[in-house]
Amino acid sequence: MAVPKKHTSKSKTRIRKSIWKNKSTKKALKAFSLARSILTNRSKSFYYAMNNKLFGSSESVSTDDK
Repeated sequence: MAVPKKHTSKSKTRIRKSIWKNKSTKKALKAFSLARSILTNRSKSFYYAMNNKLFGSSESVSTDDK
C-alpha cells in the first residue's frame, strides 16, 4: 500500500536555497576581484600566458606584437 511522503516545510526549502545562492554570490565576488586585480596589474599570485610568454604581476601587459 502506498504511503504519502513527508513534505519539506517552506522555511527549510528557503533556508537551503538561500545557502546555495550565498555560495554562488561569494564565488562570483571572488572571481570579479581576481579579474579586477589582473586588469589593474596588481595580482600577486596569478600568472598567465600571453603570446607564448609568461607574464607576472610586475610586468605590464601589452597587446602589441613586436
